Amino acid sequence: MYFEIPLQFGRFDPLDGVVVFAVSLLIGGGAIHVAAKHVIARGEPGGLTFEHAVLTALLGAIAWALLSWIPLFGSLFGLVGWIAVIRWRYPGGWVKAGVTGAAAWAAAVVALAALELIGLGSVSALGVPGT
Repeated sequence: MYFEIPLQFGRFDPLDGVVVFAVSLLIGGGAIHVAAKHVIARGEPGGLTFEHAVLTALLGAIAWALLSWIPLFGSLFGLVGWIAVIRWRYPGGWVKAGVTGAAAWAAAVVALAALELIGLGSVSALGVPGT
């Protein structure tokens, strides 16, 4: 089923939005998963699964969306909220959560650059701010 949207070329398929959302969430979750595996603790039992990281990415995206719109300090509040989600979902303190967040951002940038090279530049890393 297609919808015609004025002032836009082509057609809009709602399924395309769902696919881009799912792929973006998987990329964000993958970036958080890789970062958590390397930063939190290599031998930490449980809690470091890919599914855990995808849910963390989704919750982080919600925290970012709820806080980043605030005028003047929204980006800072959104970033602190996103790191707070990582701190809540993974063991360790604020420093490990911040380093995990920075590593997740770097992993997402590398993954998105690789996807851009093969022609898939329309996705992002949902749950990783700034990507």
